[in-house]
Amino acid sequence: MSYLDWLIVAVPLAGIIYLALHSRKYVRGVADFLVAGRVAGRYVMSIGDLSASMSVITLVAICEQNYQTGFGIGFWNNIIMPVSLVLALTGYCTYRWRQTRCLSKGQFIELRYGSKGFRIVTAVISNMSEMIANAIGPAIATKFFIYYLGLPHKVMIAGVPLPCYGIIVVLCLALSAVLILPGGRVSLLITDCIQGILCYPIFAIFTFFILLKFGWDVDIMPILLGRVPEQSFIDPYDIDQLRDFNLFALVVTLSTTIINRASWIGNDTTGAGRTPHEQKIAGILGTWRSGFSVVIMLLLGVTVYVFMNSGHFSRHDEHNGFKVTNNEVRQELSDRVLSETISDQARYAKIIGAVKALPDITYTPGVDAPLSQQQNLDTRYFDTVQQELGDTPTARKEFQNFRSTYSQMMMPTLFKNILPMGLLGLFCLLMIMLLISTDASRIFNASGGIVQDIILPFYRGHLTPEKHLLLLRGTSVGVICVFLCVSLLFAQMDYIVMFTTIMCALWLGGAGPIMVFGLYTRWGNLTGAWCSIIFGSGTSLLGMLCQYNWAETIYPYLESMNFVHFVDNFLVTVSAPFDPYVKWQMNPVKFPINSYEIFFIAMVLAISGYVIGSLLTYKPYNLDKLLHRGKYADGESLVQPKMRWTLSAVIQKLVGIDSEYTLGDKILAWSVFGYSFVFIIGGTFLGVIIWNAFDPWPIEYWSRYFFVVSLVLPCIIGVISTVWFTIGGLVDTRRLLRDLKIRVENQEDNGQVISSGKE
Repeated sequence: MSYLDWLIVAVPLAGIIYLALHSRKYVRGVADFLVAGRVAGRYVMSIGDLSASMSVITLVAICEQNYQTGFGIGFWNNIIMPVSLVLALTGYCTYRWRQTRCLSKGQFIELRYGSKGFRIVTAVISNMSEMIANAIGPAIATKFFIYYLGLPHKVMIAGVPLPCYGIIVVLCLALSAVLILPGGRVSLLITDCIQGILCYPIFAIFTFFILLKFGWDVDIMPILLGRVPEQSFIDPYDIDQLRDFNLFALVVTLSTTIINRASWIGNDTTGAGRTPHEQKIAGILGTWRSGFSVVIMLLLGVTVYVFMNSGHFSRHDEHNGFKVTNNEVRQELSDRVLSETISDQARYAKIIGAVKALPDITYTPGVDAPLSQQQNLDTRYFDTVQQELGDTPTARKEFQNFRSTYSQMMMPTLFKNILPMGLLGLFCLLMIMLLISTDASRIFNASGGIVQDIILPFYRGHLTPEKHLLLLRGTSVGVICVFLCVSLLFAQMDYIVMFTTIMCALWLGGAGPIMVFGLYTRWGNLTGAWCSIIFGSGTSLLGMLCQYNWAETIYPYLESMNFVHFVDNFLVTVSAPFDPYVKWQMNPVKFPINSYEIFFIAMVLAISGYVIGSLLTYKPYNLDKLLHRGKYADGESLVQPKMRWTLSAVIQKLVGIDSEYTLGDKILAWSVFGYSFVFIIGGTFLGVIIWNAFDPWPIEYWSRYFFVVSLVLPCIIGVISTVWFTIGGLVDTRRLLRDLKIRVENQEDNGQVISSGKE
């Protein structure tokens, strides 16, 4: 990068660090450090959640996924939208959670189920699951920067060769520490909000850059159309043979959206709102806040796919407006990945020699054979490397590593070569901001969970605020060390989305019923909760162990015992009723059951276990006391009048409007409902389905549809939301700092449970 690029990176980053250090003066107690004193406004929470949820690993993972699926499967994602909106508009889980005033999941679990031991067990499972899943974030980000900046894998410092990977991981985590330690949730809210505001125009710049450089009809559509039947990247009715990221994955996503709505709650901004109502509105604003971020996440994957496969970019001529070809990018990428994967120099030289011997290829849609997940322009690179590595258990694991890294690092390798000066630095700044905002939030969440739910239950007596804050900061440093160790030592062998799905499933597989039924039922009890954890999380753990040890241990064992054919027949028979969406077949490299399928099985077993276990040992619970309502109400939440079952009342209930809504809140809620339900769901989804049921669209119609719905409309919303949320975020940030100054600190409000809360 040039000096201008580095300047673009350094100046905003210095400002963010200053804000983090400055926030320390606003933290006077534990509630300030953990939940920003519960005085945060809707905009600062909504924008902060956007930047905290997006990360380098998110962009790399979505790019990796879109490279495999294109636009087609995205049409069916509209099924999730009405569900998500109903959950947001009604305040499902988030409103009741804010009513409990708990500072952590563990505090809620102990109050609800009356068991300190169960609180500790669930805290260990959830924090370990979260930490390991999130700890690969710095690892993927570090690899991204090494490939994007063209850094060597090793650097010489004082004559000693040191791994560049380890140095950058340390730097990434050090930046996260700077954001966490001064002010905890206060510094995170402020810096995440400012980073989110900075991200809006950057997203817009890259959206317009990509659309100017890659013509929709000239570059994008022709290559997306060149697919085999049933693996279309455009026609959502022609995707039956897409594996991994298919309609079944959509069913799993929809299921976990509902059942796991509250499973990570408490360790983020969900307890920071001024009131439960403000918390609810922050969630509703999430419909509008995304803007260009949705477009850029889609365009990054599509851009990589188009450039890496289109014949327009396979040679240096007037059609290629860049300084590099897709053949050259593949050669560079293969070289860098192999040099990282193969430690033996002789083997590396032999394999890279075979790769470099591969001739350049130009793919022309409509002339050459259509591409598929099984046969595409990357296949010959994978086949060559796999053949040169051999067929031993160690070689299979090396090939897994090569294939995963190759897929993940394609995006940074490409953009390093095609972005001009200025945009190189802007893209680097964007990735650094997404890195530190997300990693800092995840480290903070983990440290808060460990202190509040694992350490605090063992502490007898009330912990002073000074000791408590010291413990929280010290634990954050410890979590950073765990992230460092996992990033340095752990190898991830699957798609990023699949890996994070199975790791999170260690908690989410059994957590959903515990949290949701705990908030909404009187009959749920400790027996059902234990059954949910044992069956749900246990299934996920078994599946994860099978995945990780498959190529090197389990498959070779089955092979040595002549069980491969028997197991293959069993898997094919069991999955046959769900073919083609679920297709289990033996594979020496990859476990036949993917992460989404394991996760779904775990959730089904967890719900069944919770319901059966609770009903067999039924004992009613006093939910009103937990939620501070009825005779336990103290004025923070308004008492809602009893609902009248009229059409108008039902619609208002669906929209989520209640007596706490101001005129502005009602306008916001109705705008979200009208745009999302009437226009998106009714017009661009259900209307399209009905039309296609009577008159199926030709592929040209789908091309125009995705251009308008996936690009044009989000860009218009993005322009409006960039201005809207920038103003709202700045105003809310000022109010947050003002309210923190005048807030009266309650030293008893630290998350400790002195009594079980049972009656």
